[in-house]
Amino acid sequence: MWDERYKSAEYAYGTEPNDFLRAYAHCLPKGKVLSLAEGEGRNAVYLARLGYEITAVDASAVGLEKARKLADLHGVTVNFVHADLADFDLGYDCWSGIVSIFCPLPQQARRLLHDKVTAGLENGGVYLVEAYRPDQVLRDTGGGKDEDVMQTKDSLIRELKGLNFEHLQELEREIIEGQYHTGTGSVVQAIAKKTA
Repeated sequence: MWDERYKSAEYAYGTEPNDFLRAYAHCLPKGKVLSLAEGEGRNAVYLARLGYEITAVDASAVGLEKARKLADLHGVTVNFVHADLADFDLGYDCWSGIVSIFCPLPQQARRLLHDKVTAGLENGGVYLVEAYRPDQVLRDTGGGKDEDVMQTKDSLIRELKGLNFEHLQELEREIIEGQYHTGTGSVVQAIAKKTA
């Protein structure tokens, strides 16, 4: 599905970073940052432009090829990894930050990924996430119609037991990100830190 979505010359979700990431990128400690389900590169390239050492992982080779072109256009270096998040090894105690922007994983896979996120962050490392909430299925503004891939404050609290939330909010906001995220969206946003 994702290769098909990314095959056109246009960037499906645009080339500008996600608004929540743009507003809160300063909360990510400088160092190695991992961007999950990066797609066509807009968020990873933005973070690289801010001076972060970025690794971006995605299951779509087509999306990653476009991401490489975007990185080249901006003259930044990003380590792109073609992998399925269900199998991807995040490592242990090695990331100063991990970013997840609209990563539509089924609940069971997401729980396992969140365990890896907690283990993969360094002490003081930050997880920054924005996801659609189940209410989003009532809208035609992006995110699809599968509630199982959506998140809430409660699901994040349950799945990120090893992290302390510095920001956790459910809200409706205007999202303009290419042709697939356009209009009012029901989202949850979180910034969570790993502390000893």
